[in-house]
Amino acid sequence: MASALVRRATGGAPRWAAVASRGLAASVGSDIVSAAPGVSLQRARSWDEGVATKFSTTPLKDIFHGKKVVIFGLPGAYTGVCSQAHVPSYKNNIDKLKAKGVDSVICVSVNDPYVLNGWAEKLQAKDAIEFYGDFDGSFHKSLDLEVDLSAALLGRRSHRWSAFVDDGKIKAFNVEKAPSDFKVSGAEVILDQI
Repeated sequence: MASALVRRATGGAPRWAAVASRGLAASVGSDIVSAAPGVSLQRARSWDEGVATKFSTTPLKDIFHGKKVVIFGLPGAYTGVCSQAHVPSYKNNIDKLKAKGVDSVICVSVNDPYVLNGWAEKLQAKDAIEFYGDFDGSFHKSLDLEVDLSAALLGRRSHRWSAFVDDGKIKAFNVEKAPSDFKVSGAEVILDQI
């Protein structure tokens, strides 16, 4: 079974632990592009920008190869923890991440790029964070990070997670136990892993 490094809060000082990552296709040491072959993401944009670019997509190799990237996934735009804690943790720590040599910080969600664009603008985070839509969930499904949130009327979505990726190789990988948790996937955790 694949394992990933995650940081668990223990009431006092956090500690590092290797925990089973539910048999995920991606794990520390694996290549994120190879784990999701043929998958492309859609950069957040307005409808008019989509038309102007002929609804272009961005191949994963263009996002990750030759770059140091912090990527985090979340269940959905305009949802509670995502809006109130997850995105703000990265927005508020962007300078610290860049100081550690991170080329880009990316938020990806199972949403269309137009919803993500409106949400990023509402959060005033679009200048700091690159937002990408995984409109059909293929990226998260390839990484075994898909979760059924139909009980919350969201359908198939993403687990809450984060990773530090250097030239396509996953160096740190954190997956929350539940989509509503926010213990191991925030910017503060990734900062300690870079």
